[in-house]
Amino acid sequence: MTDYRASFDARVEFANGGGLTAEGFRIDLPSAGASEAEVARLFVQHLGLALVSSVSLTGLTIVEEQHRGTRGIAAAPPANRGRLVDLSHTIRAGLITYPGLPSPVITPHLTREQSIGKYAPGTQFAMDIITMIGNTGTYIDSPFHRYEGGTDLAGLPLETLVDQPAEVFHLQDVSSRGIPASVFFDRDLAGKAVLLHTGWSANFGLPAYATGAPFLTGGGAEYLAAQGVTLVGIDSLNIDDTEGGGERPAHSVLLRVGVHVVEHLTNLDSLPPSGSTVTAVPPKVEGFGTFPVRVFARVG
Repeated sequence: MTDYRASFDARVEFANGGGLTAEGFRIDLPSAGASEAEVARLFVQHLGLALVSSVSLTGLTIVEEQHRGTRGIAAAPPANRGRLVDLSHTIRAGLITYPGLPSPVITPHLTREQSIGKYAPGTQFAMDIITMIGNTGTYIDSPFHRYEGGTDLAGLPLETLVDQPAEVFHLQDVSSRGIPASVFFDRDLAGKAVLLHTGWSANFGLPAYATGAPFLTGGGAEYLAAQGVTLVGIDSLNIDDTEGGGERPAHSVLLRVGVHVVEHLTNLDSLPPSGSTVTAVPPKVEGFGTFPVRVFARVG
């Protein structure tokens, strides 16, 4: 492949005063068709100049010449970071996530038509208001959700939410609703996110989603907390049994020790048992315990 370089004189003016002059400067180019503006940008990037107000070039010529290593040119392609898998349900107006809880309402604050008179010709915006309970779609529970004085969404450490090594348990064919501790005995779970694939997400948005849902038993939660997991997620109505009374042992045990709880996951069938990572970062909201989250896994 033929390499190209540009030769030129340059004058740089800085926004905070002063300037810089270069004569006979040469930089690598990505192709022979690079524009003067692109050459100017590469010049500034190569020198690492800050607060540049303007760049003018004179005597610009482009020649065939071996590259010498200009910054930003012929960089190695980014490493393959694997395939991303979306594990979240789509939120829309009227969505029923949990029976009995209000569905989202989306209303316009400023329509595109209304914005015409506020901005330059051809520039329009839509600004909308969404009213919803935090328990909407796929969401994360912080300790504040269960315990007064517990860590809220704003206090959750990113180190336990981003790129967590994931252990996925495919349990869609188990015979009982409750997931016991013994399911987890065969793996090292310390410092990992545990994702429970029950297959129940196939019923999301349907009446069948509300009853008979799989859940994590109290004993299972105790075991996972003792192993030092960072997050437990499930593709079901609730991590607890909502049909067994008002007790919520899984929430209580996990959130008491700062293990994040993520409910209403989906697409867990696309993940291998081990080897993927999962990220689930909520907005940084003070005094709030639960909020929808875009959860995704990286595979490979």
